Amino acid sequence: MSVRSLLCAGLIALQPSLGLAQGFAGLASDAEGFALPQPNPSFSFPRDHGPHPAFRIEWWYVTANLSDTAGRDYGVQWTLFRSALHPGETAGWDSPQIWFAHAAVTSAQRHLVGQSYARGGIGQAGVTATPFAAFINDWAMTGRAGPGQDGLSALDLTARGPDFAYDLQLDADGPLIRHGDGGYSVKSPRGQASYYYAQPGYQVSGHLDLPSGPVAVTGQAWLDREWSSQPLAPSQTGWDWFSLHLDSGDKLMVYRLRDTDGADFNPGTWIGQDGTAHYLNDGEITLTAQETTSIATATLPTTWRITVPHRQIDVIVTALNPQAWMDTTPAYWEGPVQVTDAASGGAVGRGYLEMTGYD
Repeated sequence: MSVRSLLCAGLIALQPSLGLAQGFAGLASDAEGFALPQPNPSFSFPRDHGPHPAFRIEWWYVTANLSDTAGRDYGVQWTLFRSALHPGETAGWDSPQIWFAHAAVTSAQRHLVGQSYARGGIGQAGVTATPFAAFINDWAMTGRAGPGQDGLSALDLTARGPDFAYDLQLDADGPLIRHGDGGYSVKSPRGQASYYYAQPGYQVSGHLDLPSGPVAVTGQAWLDREWSSQPLAPSQTGWDWFSLHLDSGDKLMVYRLRDTDGADFNPGTWIGQDGTAHYLNDGEITLTAQETTSIATATLPTTWRITVPHRQIDVIVTALNPQAWMDTTPAYWEGPVQVTDAASGGAVGRGYLEMTGYD
């Protein structure tokens, strides 16, 4: 979203006492001492592609929809999370910054997952804005943009899990977009918010190394950048987040923040073919859960209907693999989806779905 599962990973692992009673993974807990997002942000690039240690939580999040030469579909996830014990950065083992990463490769038959952890301050993980590079242990997202180009416009992406690896090249064909009000993304009517922008327009090529052997792939990818210190209200227990590449060339990001103390919060962003972003207010989007899947201790919806009437959107979103459960710390669901027209049933796009707070 997003708000994203990176948050979850960091805070549960580092501060288990927060628990689900304060929003998913403690994301609604008191942010005393940390900076909070403010309206009317003024981003500065490439600086803001790097870390913001005054804020408690942050991530660099890539999802990709890929196909091989035989037409088989795959999904790839690469996420680096930063979670702070207290504001600021210190060299060495006294660093308050903890880094996490999740990676996955998903097909219709299998969902392969890896995770990595590292301490800040000792060179095991980090992000630099110029030249852009994000890494944790032997996983990396490395910029190769030329002079005068945005640092995220061209990336090499690598990761390795117990039974998979991938090496992908990402090249953007559109601008960065800002979610919410100029990048200030409100998450609750009570005022919780994050800074949030994205590069949703990558063309991808590269290969996957799977148990069956190497596979050459091409496709599309979406990168999210988000940071905050208290993005959820106490009664918000989790979210359902969608990023969709439509065959028309338009793109759609929508999410539902589930609330036990009132109505759910459902904002989004419509991105036109020319890269122009239009904020979708809560109330302009309808997300309706359809079929459910039981995984581990969770039962969650893996088929959805999404309508945005004033954009003539009425689609069914179906998981490529309903068993795309991230058996990580914490556990959540994330995987590629197929998009069909609700009236005709014809294919109109593909994308990614993330669901948290169901376990």
